[in-house]
Amino acid sequence: MNNELIRKIIFVLCLLLCFLPWMDAAYALLLGIVLSMTLGNPWPKQAAQSSKKLLQLSVIGLGFGLSLGEVWTTGRESIIYTLVGICFTLLLGMLLGRLFKVDKTTASLVAFGTAICGGSAIAAMAPVLKAEDDEIAVSLATVFTLNAVALFLFPVVGHLLHLNQTLFGTWAGMAIHDTSSVVGAASVYGAKALAVGTTVKLSRALWITPIVLVVSWRNRSTGKKAFPLFIVGFILAAAISTLVPQFATQWHWLARIAKQLLIVTLFLIGAGLSRELFRRVGVRPLLQGVTLWLLVGSLTLVALELFGIA
Repeated sequence: MNNELIRKIIFVLCLLLCFLPWMDAAYALLLGIVLSMTLGNPWPKQAAQSSKKLLQLSVIGLGFGLSLGEVWTTGRESIIYTLVGICFTLLLGMLLGRLFKVDKTTASLVAFGTAICGGSAIAAMAPVLKAEDDEIAVSLATVFTLNAVALFLFPVVGHLLHLNQTLFGTWAGMAIHDTSSVVGAASVYGAKALAVGTTVKLSRALWITPIVLVVSWRNRSTGKKAFPLFIVGFILAAAISTLVPQFATQWHWLARIAKQLLIVTLFLIGAGLSRELFRRVGVRPLLQGVTLWLLVGSLTLVALELFGIA
């Protein structure tokens, strides 16, 4: 039996392990990272494509575990401070990019990914800014690295500060880049944190299209405009579970399946964090990304605590 076949067998076994109900989200991510760093990912492209699709399906499925009233209330209450947070993050991100002498396009992508929706936001903005492949790769690597850290760090900080689940979910939804890490960190913290965090994060993600359109208009760009359709699916799922309550048991099981698919997704995301990806990040974009992330995360939490927003 050759080494390549052994790698593939171990990868498949680890993947199947993540389908078991007792597997934790954080451990699934860690398992993927360790596997990638030691044996390597035998199917990097397929894993990346699958993780994106599974994440979208998971988010839609999570909607079956919420009522439409919960989604509406949380989304309505978060829209103003979400917009303020996005504008502040974009401005601060560009200033830090200049401070650390990061090239303008990469700095913009890192700031946009931090402000709104991580990799999805970067993918939407890249054609508008006419970004090169290496600029996209560096910004994605920076954001993905911090996402991995956030999934482990945020629940620890939340417990140390004794944050209630609503406050933690709001903080995670506003301060973590990607939907996958928001949902992963919130699911570790608790069911209420998961519901709030997912809704706040999706409220942030809705700003992808209008901001891309504004930047496109300013740059007179004809780049492809993106709209995250899975958000519509999430709202529709919540509407169905609310309007057809006689199938509550079925909706509950769909939500549970979605949570399990999320764990599988996090394993695949972890398996995509290769040594080559970390090398691509470089010092300057990473300094910009880390500084921006720490400032936004801490200031967001302080604002939530001081003004009692959550």
